[in-house]
Amino acid sequence: MQEPSSKPARAAPPRLEDFPLRVPDLIRYGDLDRQGHVNNAVFATYLESGRVAIIFDKHEGLQVPDATSVLARVEIDFLRELHWPGTVEVGTAVADIGRSSYIFVQAVYRDGVCAATARSTMVLIDGRTRRSRPLPDELIARLEKRRLRAG
Repeated sequence: MQEPSSKPARAAPPRLEDFPLRVPDLIRYGDLDRQGHVNNAVFATYLESGRVAIIFDKHEGLQVPDATSVLARVEIDFLRELHWPGTVEVGTAVADIGRSSYIFVQAVYRDGVCAATARSTMVLIDGRTRRSRPLPDELIARLEKRRLRAG
């Protein structure tokens, strides 16, 4: 009888070219921690750069009149260390669409190698009441265009 593995199998990260949106970011000297690598909290900042670029894209942005999208949850899997100096590229795509929320799948790459993957849950809230509201059909259509491409 075989004992179950204590570690769940980790799926291979998506390829950078599978993301409909990719943005560069700079690894700053100030991003480093005592161990000499990019601090884990800075990865969240890189991911934010990717989310902001897709939400506020001037051609196919995800803005809704009298509403805004807010981050409700972010899950990050760290795969590799990052070091200064250099740049990263952040891929962002839509993974799931709910009633009043949507989920981005994201990844941070350095020189084509994935350093972290993430899932970021966004909730559409009413600008006045600050409560969640259903995603309008036109937003759902824009979200559908931003799905992760099959690799």
